[in-house]
Amino acid sequence: MHDDPLVSDLVARARRGDQQAWDVLVARYAPLVWSICCRYRMNEADAHDIGQNVWLQLLGQLDKIRKPAALPGWLTTTTRRECLRVLRATRGPRAAGQLLDAQTIPDDQAGMAEDRVLAAERSAALREAFGHLPPSSQRLIALLIEDPPPSYAQVSARLGIPIGSIGPSRRRCLDKLRQHPAIAALINAEAGATARSLTVMPT
Repeated sequence: MHDDPLVSDLVARARRGDQQAWDVLVARYAPLVWSICCRYRMNEADAHDIGQNVWLQLLGQLDKIRKPAALPGWLTTTTRRECLRVLRATRGPRAAGQLLDAQTIPDDQAGMAEDRVLAAERSAALREAFGHLPPSSQRLIALLIEDPPPSYAQVSARLGIPIGSIGPSRRRCLDKLRQHPAIAALINAEAGATARSLTVMPT
């Protein structure tokens, strides 16, 4: 396993008491915890309690985490244990024993949990970066991503800007988004992951 520079930085900052870093870690991995609760058929209230317990345990273990790349595995194991604990407490040992362990369920959705984590991380980074754009830029981008997208003439009429300025304004907005630290960190982390994967590909 290779450590994601972004996760390593978040873990290091969270250890030092950085609340923002902790919040980002939780947002990044909450979909993984939730997906495991769903596989154990937890109801919403139990899943919420399990998530709270998992994050509390992680908070107490941050100083012991030496390899941030192992964090998803730690969260998976801890969440499974919490799910089984809840099952035994609410439905009895027999019911918990009869339920297939999530580890033994044929996982035709093997990549879904990781995909959810990445999607949540990208969404959070994009929301943070978008919130730092000027209001006029936010309105422009919001219009351009409508489905179906409006024509430049419609955008011009709705925003009161020249048609010729829409393209350059859009490029400037996208450049600002890419330069925001949250987006830049994602781009760098994913570029690093791609480079690492290419170094181990057979020639």
